[in-house]
Order: sequence, then C-alpha cells, then structure tokens
Amino acid sequence: MNYKYFIHTDCAFYPCHELDEWASCLMCWCPLYLLDCGGDFTFVNGMKDCSNCIIPHTVEGYDYVLTVVTNEIYRKKNIL
Repeated sequence: MNYKYFIHTDCAFYPCHELDEWASCLMCWCPLYLLDCGGDFTFVNGMKDCSNCIIPHTVEGYDYVLTVVTNEIYRKKNIL
C-alpha cells in the first residue's frame, strides 16, 4: 500500500500545512478541487481556498479522495 504515500521534502512549499504527522504529498493539487468535496474550504473572491484542508495529506486521504471522485462520476452518470 506504499503507493498511497509520497513525501516531496525538496518541494519549495513543503510543508504546506502544520501537521503533527505528514503522510503524503501525492495529491498536493487535490483532484477534489472542482467538486463539493466535504473538506475544510472557503471561498475567497469567488475562488475555492483549500489552504485549511489537510485531507489529501493524511493517511486516510488517498482512499477518501478516490471514494469522492468515484461517487461523483457515477452519480453524474446515474449509475449509482
């Protein structure tokens, strides 16, 4: 299951959040950005600001992101 975790310590923005336990940078640009994701986001000047959200960087983040994306795709196609 190590494919779920990747930490890019050489990134100019690392760490982009204050976390006690850093798990992953894999989904740094979150695939949920365009969706109603359930994360801790706000709107600033009409733009979604996800800077308070840590979901993609947590141990559970990979599975959470895939579940939301999958549900959104199938719901829109009326498969679920």
